[in-house]
This record gives sequence, structure tokens and C-alpha cells, in this order.
Amino acid sequence: MTIHKAQRRLGATNLEVTTLGVGGTGWGNLYEPMQDEDCDTVIRQAVASGLNYFDTAPLYGHGLSEERLGRTLRQLDRASYLVSTKVGWRLDPLPEDASDASLFPGAHRYQQVMDYSRQGILDSIEASMERLDIGQIDILLMHDPDEGSSQWDGWPDTEVSHFEAAMENAYPILDDLRSKGHVKAIGLGMNQWQMLARFAEAGQFDCFLLAGRYTLLEQSPLDEFLPMCAERQISVIIGGPFNSGILATGAVDDARFEYKAAPPHLMQRVKGIEAMCIRHGITLQAAALQFPLGHTAVASVIPGIRATSELETNLEAMTMDVPSDFWTELKDRELIHPNAPTPS
Repeated sequence: MTIHKAQRRLGATNLEVTTLGVGGTGWGNLYEPMQDEDCDTVIRQAVASGLNYFDTAPLYGHGLSEERLGRTLRQLDRASYLVSTKVGWRLDPLPEDASDASLFPGAHRYQQVMDYSRQGILDSIEASMERLDIGQIDILLMHDPDEGSSQWDGWPDTEVSHFEAAMENAYPILDDLRSKGHVKAIGLGMNQWQMLARFAEAGQFDCFLLAGRYTLLEQSPLDEFLPMCAERQISVIIGGPFNSGILATGAVDDARFEYKAAPPHLMQRVKGIEAMCIRHGITLQAAALQFPLGHTAVASVIPGIRATSELETNLEAMTMDVPSDFWTELKDRELIHPNAPTPS
């Protein structure tokens, strides 16, 4: 079985996700609009290629990503895919005279409001079920109870925290849905791991979707968070394995990191990694996608995919033979953590 079709168990559940999944931010028009038919083609081709895991959220395109994903998947064999979506952001109509300055141009005209009230969570689940219309949500995640922070600087003193509301209001609902079999796995999706570690100690979770924090450019979760997840049988799904773009495009002039222009020091670091990739006869995308899977706690990597050409590039990257000398040289040059487990 080729690596992208290989499956890993999600926590202690009976779910098995392919090591390569698909993130649905692009279907919500992240950065630039997509056409409905292009989304449909990409999703169908991903399933035909053997991928079974798709992630979305109400936040992506203010419901547009869920609608597009559901519109295609409901026409396919329900046993051929797993879907995760999220709760925590409420969508309120955008006033007619207000401009839409979101990251999703041409998406539905809503404004996102953090809402971890009990009623807000119930309403969010109902709305997602209607948009997806696939019968059942497989994996339900609490979304950004830190309001999307990717930084850790004295939490919670310098950041916004919805930790207490998430555990008091959202967790009992998700736990109840899981116990009754209405969802198969529950967890959280965030851009930083420190708060996820607090959740791991506070509840019984099956998986965490960690975006952008365990990649070729950052391994800060390695010493504390990933061992904790392995010990507690919490699978980690790696979102943003390209760090919002730079590990896919390379250090080009308009390279993005964390949804913004990549800073000079990261541009230089990526140039160094690119040079090593060329020397070892592999692509930067292959190194970026395969690296996180070297850790036993990681179940899947889920880059956003907007076109069949991107899907084909990712499939090729996942099947590319990356020599062990490449990983050794990365460590020798202090470009990745010296103790980072690497794919064999």
C-alpha cells in the first residue's frame, strides 16, 4: 500500500484516517475565490485516489466550505470518507453597508463571532449538519478557544481564553454525542499546542488538529506535547504542513507564512532546506508532508488542496523516496530538532 493510502487509527476509536488527508480552507475561498465545479473535481479526485479524510469548518468561507464539501460527498459512497468539522465560531449576518475584509473573498457575507455558550454550540452543530447533509459528522472539534492565536507568551495573561467555557459548555455536548454514537471522535483544532495540552489533562479526547506547529520549520511540540498525546492515545492531525504556503512554494518573493508575508529569517532557512532537497534529489513538498508522519502520535497531514494539480503534486510528494541521509543532514545543520523522529 502506498503511503498516502496507508491508514492510522485515530486515538482509541475504530476510525482509521489516511496519512494524507485534505484541508478544506480553499473551498471557502481562502485568499481567492474558487468555482463550485473546481471544488467538486478536487474532492472527487481525492476520493478516487484513495484519500478518506476531509476537514472543514463553519469558519472557512462562512459556511461555504461545508456546503461545497457536502454537495460532493453526499453523492459518493458514505463508507469511502470521514469528515471533521468544528464548533466555537458563530456566523452572524454582515450588515449590508459593511465591507467584508475576511481572508475569504467572495464567500458568504457573515461575520464570525466566538461563541462557546451551550446554545451556540448546539446551533453550530445543527447548522453544520444542514450544510454538509451527509447524515453524520464523524469527527467534531472545538475550534480556536484561544481565538486563533499561534503564539504563546504568558498564557492566559496576554491572550484571550475560552478554555473554561469550552470545557463547561462544549465538552459535555460533544462527549454526549460521542457516547450515543452520533459522532465517532471528538477533539480540538488550534494553532498552538500549549492550550491543547491543558485540554488533554481536562477531558477525554480522541484527536487534536494542530495547525502549523509541527512542521519542517517548527518542532516546539516535540518535547512535551507529542509525548503527552502518545501516552494518552490522542492522535494528532497536522494542519498547515506547508505553514500557509512557504513550504509548498519555497522561498519565492510572495511566500506566505502564518497567512502573511514570510519574514526574512524564515526565507533564508527555507532556502537552506531547498538547497538540501535539490542535493538529495527530492522536493521540498515531499520533505514537508512526510516529516510530521515520522512521529507515532501523528495520524495524518492535511494540506489545503485547491486544484487537481496540487492534489497530484501532494500525492507524488507522499510517495517520493526521501533518503535517511537527508534527515540526518537536516539535524546536523540544526535545521530541525535533533531528537525529531523521522520517517523510515
